[in-house]
Amino acid sequence: MIPKLDELGVRVLGALVEKDMSTPEYYPLSLNALVNACNQKSNREPVVSFDAGTVESALDSLREKKLALVHTGGDNRVPKYSHRLSETLNLGNRELAILCELLLRGPQTPGELNSRARRLYAFDDLAAVESCLDRLMKWEPQPLVVKLPRQPGARESRYAHLLSGELVAPVTTAEPRPFERQESVADRLARLEAEVEALRDTVLRLELEFRGFRKQFE
Repeated sequence: MIPKLDELGVRVLGALVEKDMSTPEYYPLSLNALVNACNQKSNREPVVSFDAGTVESALDSLREKKLALVHTGGDNRVPKYSHRLSETLNLGNRELAILCELLLRGPQTPGELNSRARRLYAFDDLAAVESCLDRLMKWEPQPLVVKLPRQPGARESRYAHLLSGELVAPVTTAEPRPFERQESVADRLARLEAEVEALRDTVLRLELEFRGFRKQFE
């Protein structure tokens, strides 16, 4: 059986996975670093303001579910924390990246996931993301992702994780409500921000490669 998570566990687990994949040099995380990761304003929906006690409580629950570990002693001057999502559910990096984005930002379209997950795993194209989503929907012993009914006026369906249990489909109307239109604008802005971040990383990498190439002729 897949452990069922509450909203606190979802955010803490998502933050641990994100930092493991995006900044492994600073992982595992201290409690203070994990609190900051949960509360950061970028790549989060919704933005929250957890205190240390709240995060510690969520960590205790995740450890009971075999989804988190605490590291003490040795070189660790303070306790540090890591996730065990990949081991517990037998996930590869592709599946882990998709689940991480869904944990941190809620339901998303394949296009949004393709843009946002690049910082965690380099999918070849949109088809590769859709293939990964299909695998997660057929995961054994039970699905980890579900495809949601397409919203009115939307061109793509969204996908959601099932680590908090089965979802109840919302009642839809013929005309999107105002807050739904605002959310769509926010999603588009987030996608553009992710694309800009990816381009910056590419420019930096190319600049470093060019410097190395130029040194060969100096």
